[in-house]
Amino acid sequence: MKRVLAMALMVILPDVFAADSVCYGTTSKGSLIGGVKLPSEGANYRSYGSIPVLLGRTYVHAKVRDVVIGAYGMLETHQPEKVYTYGETGFAEGGPFKPHKTHQNGLSVDFMVPVLDRRGRSVFLPTSPFNRWGYDVEFDGSARYEELQIDFEALGAHIVALHKAAKEHGIRIWRVLFAPDLQRRLYASAQGDYIRRHIEIPAKRSWVRHDDHYHVDFVVKCKAM
Repeated sequence: MKRVLAMALMVILPDVFAADSVCYGTTSKGSLIGGVKLPSEGANYRSYGSIPVLLGRTYVHAKVRDVVIGAYGMLETHQPEKVYTYGETGFAEGGPFKPHKTHQNGLSVDFMVPVLDRRGRSVFLPTSPFNRWGYDVEFDGSARYEELQIDFEALGAHIVALHKAAKEHGIRIWRVLFAPDLQRRLYASAQGDYIRRHIEIPAKRSWVRHDDHYHVDFVVKCKAM
């Protein structure tokens, strides 16, 4: 009953609860109170689509929001020519989030891979209803899709920025899911050694390839369901 009341108040008074998220359970079986929406865009980033944003699919735990924005801020300073796109996160109240098996308690974020165009310029990954907001993009074994190439330097820099921002905000990264067949290219980037030392990236493929996006799970102390 207390959780129901809290969720009702969150809807009525969103600003009051904006910095006081509470997560329950796990990423694969959980819920969230006081979820906050990621900004639709910033100086060097944007969401994967206005319609998913309107549908409420970009909510996270407040601490995760702070980490995501903080990491983009670091990149704006150190990688000013790079642009980034984030994808699915979860609902404001958490819970099942189809088609994902996780994203249930505000601690999971999908980031679309940063890409270079044929001239080597950092550009946003094309996302629209016609490619399921970027999730139907398929990169080949050379990390190419049509005239686009995955920007492994920007990818590595972003993962490191997330790791550092998480430490600044008193949380940590549990794991990053990224296509095993493309991991060698990531580890060969300028940030590869740092990533090997500090970030868990399973070498075994999960139920989806994770080539068009990389899935990041954060660790925040959550209450039991």
